[in-house]
Amino acid sequence: IAIERILSIHNGAALSPSELERVANGIPAILGADRAACDLAVEDLSNIGAAIITPLLKAYKDTDFHEPNPLYRLFARIMPSYADSLDRSLSVVRLTGGEVLRGKLADAEFTVGSTKLQMSEVRRLAVRQPLIAKKFEVHSLRHSTQIEYLDSGVMLSASSQVNGKARGLVRLSWETDGWASDADGLKVPGPNYKTNLVDGFAFGALVGRVGAGGANFIGGVNLSKKGLTAGRLYFAVNDNKHWQNNLGSFWVELRVSDAYDLGDAQ
Repeated sequence: IAIERILSIHNGAALSPSELERVANGIPAILGADRAACDLAVEDLSNIGAAIITPLLKAYKDTDFHEPNPLYRLFARIMPSYADSLDRSLSVVRLTGGEVLRGKLADAEFTVGSTKLQMSEVRRLAVRQPLIAKKFEVHSLRHSTQIEYLDSGVMLSASSQVNGKARGLVRLSWETDGWASDADGLKVPGPNYKTNLVDGFAFGALVGRVGAGGANFIGGVNLSKKGLTAGRLYFAVNDNKHWQNNLGSFWVELRVSDAYDLGDAQ
């Protein structure tokens, strides 16, 4: 396969002892009450990728897992249904144009910079893209800052330029229009509230961050950012702990230069 056709490779080979330990620690962290630890564990297990499918499926119990739940969502982040296979050991090769291959990776040697590597030593490989364009939905219930951020599937480099447009309206209190907002967030406090801000940003605003432990930045209706740190790019709707009455989504068109395409936005 020509290198210019490859977006990313996710090695499905058996987990190493250190990866088994990360999975054993990560799944309880995702189910735990520490939100920061949960987010970091989701990102870590997403980085391992296809190889964790079997232990992840075994972790699900018949106790009505449903959305919004980070462990429930983790499967889709790692393995979209169109790429799934009954043979869980197969690796995933994502190509330009949306094609996905499943198979066993030959243990070929390749060079990254001045470093020679065997494919068996690599869990994930991505080819830097001059421009990545994606469209996705950021849902006010599933992708609330109180629950979980949407993973855009884009890994930024230090030189990435991020541009985006968000359209739509989210409702943070069902029928009360004073709690409805575009991606810039509430301009004035909602009814019976003293401020339009939560955690330093407007209620209902589209916010982003780089890395599971990164600081939030405003996304808004029109996003233009450069100079961000390298890492996975995430988005969410800004809200407080009373997120259960949210409705609506923002539809985002994202364009990122000099970055890596790791998968679908989930």
